[in-house]
Amino acid sequence: MDLSRRDDTLRELMDDPDCDPERLHATLRRFGIVNRVVSGWDSLYRARLRLLLADLDRPARVLDLGSGGGDVIARLAGLAARDRLDVQWTGADPDPRAHRAACARAIPGATFVCADAEDLLHRGDVFDLVISNHVLHHLGSPELVEFARASRALSSGVVLHNDIARSRRAYWLYAVGITPLAPGTFLRTDGLRSIRRSHRREELAVALGPEWTVTAPTPFRLLAEAPGRA
Repeated sequence: MDLSRRDDTLRELMDDPDCDPERLHATLRRFGIVNRVVSGWDSLYRARLRLLLADLDRPARVLDLGSGGGDVIARLAGLAARDRLDVQWTGADPDPRAHRAACARAIPGATFVCADAEDLLHRGDVFDLVISNHVLHHLGSPELVEFARASRALSSGVVLHNDIARSRRAYWLYAVGITPLAPGTFLRTDGLRSIRRSHRREELAVALGPEWTVTAPTPFRLLAEAPGRA
């Protein structure tokens, strides 16, 4: 397995509009467990998001771009509610299958829309904070630049894109660790393909440009941050 360079020719099985709907539904449902383990949103909330949300003197507006089945919003909304923070959550995903799965969740203060970043810009929407989880590695170079631009245009505060850092160790640890959750889902195949499609820190910094800061807050993770331009 050559992980020395990003393989952006791979396609994840769940991105196929004709993929098995039952396996897709199971995959979206189990993302909540996987993201709790690997994505680090609890730590990001405590270190960054909580203060950003608390500093506003009105209800905060947060957008999750590429929100999938809504598990990241569900987790963050629960953490914010424990801290008695007033937040209006919006999850946006252009895939109608993911949108249906997200809408099936009952999350107080959360709204899900079947839309991409450009759709929201055309609507004139603006948010205090824009985030994404595991979106960047799905994008080719031109798409990445456009997504980064649009996400900044939607934020009057900060943009935080949380993604995977490509490494051989991450690949093999995931291959073993995901096994108990993988049956009946696309989690193993797509997760390994995601790692092969993902960036290393210096690669992502170059791809995004000087207005972005890319850090590795924890092993196997990248966080791209930029000020909003709305």
